[in-house]
Amino acid sequence: MPTISLKRDALFAALGSTYTDEEFQDLCFKFGLELDEVTTEKQMLIKEQGDQADAELSDEILYRIDIPANRYDLLCLEGLVDGLLVFQGKKPPPQYKVKKYEDCNSLHLTMATAQIRPYAVAAVLRGITFTKESYDSFIDLQDKLHQNICRKRTLVAIGTHDLDTIHGPFIYDALPPNEIKFKALNQPKELTAPELMELYSNHAQLKQYLGIIKESPVYPIIKDKNGVILSMPPIINSDHSKITLNTKNVFIECTATDLTKAIVVLDTVVSMFSKYCTSEYEVQQCKVFSPDGTYELYPKLQYREELINVDKANNYIGISEEGDKLASLLSRMCLQTAHEGSVLRVRVPPTRHDVIHACDLYEDIAIAYGYNRIARRPARAVTSGGQDPANKLTEQLRNECARAGYTEALTFTLCSREDVSTKLGVKIEDVPAAHISNPKTLEFQVVRTLLLPGLLKTIAANKKMPLPLKLFEISDVVLLDENAESGARNVRRACGVHCGRAAGFQHVHGLLDRLMAQLRVRHRDQYALRPAQDPAYFPGRCAEVVLQGKVIGKIGVIHPNVLTAFELTNPCSAVEIDIEPFV
Repeated sequence: MPTISLKRDALFAALGSTYTDEEFQDLCFKFGLELDEVTTEKQMLIKEQGDQADAELSDEILYRIDIPANRYDLLCLEGLVDGLLVFQGKKPPPQYKVKKYEDCNSLHLTMATAQIRPYAVAAVLRGITFTKESYDSFIDLQDKLHQNICRKRTLVAIGTHDLDTIHGPFIYDALPPNEIKFKALNQPKELTAPELMELYSNHAQLKQYLGIIKESPVYPIIKDKNGVILSMPPIINSDHSKITLNTKNVFIECTATDLTKAIVVLDTVVSMFSKYCTSEYEVQQCKVFSPDGTYELYPKLQYREELINVDKANNYIGISEEGDKLASLLSRMCLQTAHEGSVLRVRVPPTRHDVIHACDLYEDIAIAYGYNRIARRPARAVTSGGQDPANKLTEQLRNECARAGYTEALTFTLCSREDVSTKLGVKIEDVPAAHISNPKTLEFQVVRTLLLPGLLKTIAANKKMPLPLKLFEISDVVLLDENAESGARNVRRACGVHCGRAAGFQHVHGLLDRLMAQLRVRHRDQYALRPAQDPAYFPGRCAEVVLQGKVIGKIGVIHPNVLTAFELTNPCSAVEIDIEPFV
């Protein structure tokens, strides 16, 4: 959940009212937000840096407000103020409109961009008037979007430029790094792309974005018709086209790997700051040409209509209100609504991309109505809750393992193919493992089929601990199963490993006997050990655990080859059994 910091006095001035901290906290609560903290810049920095904080920072009061992760329209002062004023009935919802495009500001994509960031959208804000506060808010909103919906610029990167310093039409291209050279934002001279990547490798903010394009054979750039580079997304803009307080016309471009996210981001930015344009809430569209010559107009700023049933809305929320009242509640949430018979006709604005289903509208009705005003009522179905039997048994066995002197470990559900095959002396083709189709790392290629490899890796990572090391884990493994709906099934297992100067087979055997005793299973009558061969265990020192004629696991001394594969130097013994037959 993102948090925005707003100066209290500027916020109250924009709202046209003053509040005590308690009154504003109550207003936020009614609007579905939370006033997280009342602080100052100095207090925030002291909290982060201690005594090294700058003593000259402002003591102006800041409100830190938690914003729902899907409400991108509330991530800046402008959007929050509009939302609160509409909610209070002090102004109607803004009406966004688009102005006809100008061919000179079109954006043309080349074929090469498909190799790196294949999508782009663009828009123009005409006759904008910035103050220091609105300029800072403009930059801060871009940063908030970059950190949230843009997923740290991997999905979308925003570029803003002074339109009066550049000449369209514009070109979105991708070139080899050595062919890119320009003066980056706030830099004293021109540098090539590799030089910029080296320069920003130690930059506090920008270094985190370098990996997005660093290994690519081409880097994306946007340039005007004269070849002047505007930006190298998603890293840095050009100093030539930087916006200032004196900027009057802003060209906004968003390059992306996800077109839908790019449209949402562009709609959000232009909607929030079109209020400062000469023609309020008006945005000029741009033609964006694909490599095949077709074009789309952006921003969309589309209004759409949703229909919901009055009775369903009341039933889902647990209230009983007339249709006119529900329409009024939705209109307070910037969703202009008309009541027609048993139906609510909702006009969803381009700022509310979070509304994708009728449930989202029900939620906004509940917020405007007030969650604390919704009457409590008994459940219509009589039920009794209880712990899942498998989980209950798991908790009981965990306690017993701990009493036996074993320490619980929680290992990764995903592992490498070698962990469940080669290192255990078997072929991956013979292992019923569910494979990850596009693994991001070699460490996480399959879902584990055994708990043993995770415990052995844990022991290997704790070699400095005094011996013996006795670890256990009770958790799920996943096995392929053609009869299961998903093609695989979860199996709850318990595993214990003893690592010491000697193999310690008697210790894991004792752990098994203790668990069986607690499960009221008598040795020999109901369970027994039967000699077995398994490449993961030492020959002649491996046995199957048999429960009423069915094999439920194995016990034995780990093979030296397996120990070597997991980088262990001390002998180990292990037991691993299914516990589902006991549920």
